[in-house]
Amino acid sequence: MTDEAPHLLTEDVEGILVVTLNRPDKLNAISRPMMDLLTEAVLRLRDTPELKVMLIRSAGRYFSSGADLRGDDRNLVSPVHDGSSARGIRENHRLNLNNMQQLWDEMEHVEKPIVVAHHAMCVGGGLEMSLSCDFRLAAKSAGYAFPEGLFGVLPASGGVSRLTRICGPHWARWLIMANKPASADMALTMGLVHQVYEDEGFEEEAMDFCRHLAKQNGEQMGAAKVAIELCAELGRDSARHVERMANSALMLNPDYIKGMQAYLKGVGGKGK
Repeated sequence: MTDEAPHLLTEDVEGILVVTLNRPDKLNAISRPMMDLLTEAVLRLRDTPELKVMLIRSAGRYFSSGADLRGDDRNLVSPVHDGSSARGIRENHRLNLNNMQQLWDEMEHVEKPIVVAHHAMCVGGGLEMSLSCDFRLAAKSAGYAFPEGLFGVLPASGGVSRLTRICGPHWARWLIMANKPASADMALTMGLVHQVYEDEGFEEEAMDFCRHLAKQNGEQMGAAKVAIELCAELGRDSARHVERMANSALMLNPDYIKGMQAYLKGVGGKGK
């Protein structure tokens, strides 16, 4: 890494932490240095009040080709201890893989929105990372696949579980069992991405969306992120309790009173 460009770049723009995967010559394969830098970025987003949103993007002809299968980071893709037993492999997936599962969980849990912008093909570990983000935006040229089926295994760092929760078993079967890719438009139909944009101007569209998020109330955004995750797992009655508990705190926030007064004043003014 001494003479090599950083595997991940970061920049603060208008309260947005812009993170760029920066291994275009390696199709942005996920390396140990990239994971370390991404972990630092996620923790900085979490712990820095001035940062409201994270945007993950990449440079080159792939968004990400997944875990680096050719580099020295063997623990990204294979067991590093007790690999001769099924238990050892399960423990490896839980504890190692360069902390992929732990980082994806932290991205899912941090109470600020994380946006990922796919300008090109996103596969394997890159797709697993993206599934842990709150918003997935795609350019027309983007595409999605899980190549793990070619090796006779599953995408086991949240690939099966998050994809099934987001898109349902119907489409999980398509990407994982059938080992078929999906175009950006197909991914929109699946519910895998929130919006598809033309290639031209895609980067600015993604930034505009992040600017919009950065203007939202931070307390509401954080509470909404937690409440949505809980409600996805709970029955109707318990989910309603989550709504009530969240709003019992939010409605004591002075921002709520100010916002409601401003809204009512605006509505009243328009009605005159």
